[in-house]
Amino acid sequence: MKVCLYGSGSKRTPKELTDVGYELGLRLAQNNHSLVFGGGNDGMMGAVAKGVFDNGGKIMAIAPEWINEFDDPFRGYDEYIKTDSMDERKKLFLEKSDVFVIVPGGIGTLDEFFEVLTLKYLNRHSKKIILFNINHFYDMMIEMLNRMHDDCLIREGALDIFVVADSIDEVFEYIMD
Repeated sequence: MKVCLYGSGSKRTPKELTDVGYELGLRLAQNNHSLVFGGGNDGMMGAVAKGVFDNGGKIMAIAPEWINEFDDPFRGYDEYIKTDSMDERKKLFLEKSDVFVIVPGGIGTLDEFFEVLTLKYLNRHSKKIILFNINHFYDMMIEMLNRMHDDCLIREGALDIFVVADSIDEVFEYIMD
């Protein structure tokens, strides 16, 4: 399975998060899943990629060439696809992946999560979306989404198109489900 990872690329990502990210990468490799990600060397992206790489897994990086102005690139990929824009990058993530796993991240991660969620809601894809809620990172966002639903700002069923996992074991249960 080709697992697309959305997550932080920040050098300042807390170690308690990156340790779980590394373990996620290790488990992806052990289960013969490949990683599709944005190509960053730091934060959650780098931690997961290192876990995959150190354990013999396959890695595809997709990024615009200019992204190196913001992020250090991960060098252990099997394939690197250069894009002209972030929009093209996200389109290729959708085309090249079988499932999406969202780990803690920032603005870019939220953009990617909400885009893939919206596209699934609009029936542009039917791939699994797993929000990996490490250390309750996404609790406030989940609460906000539930509030939006309760206030009838989100249509009935729209929150049923992704799942929340609180552990690596749950992530793999959903991947294999």
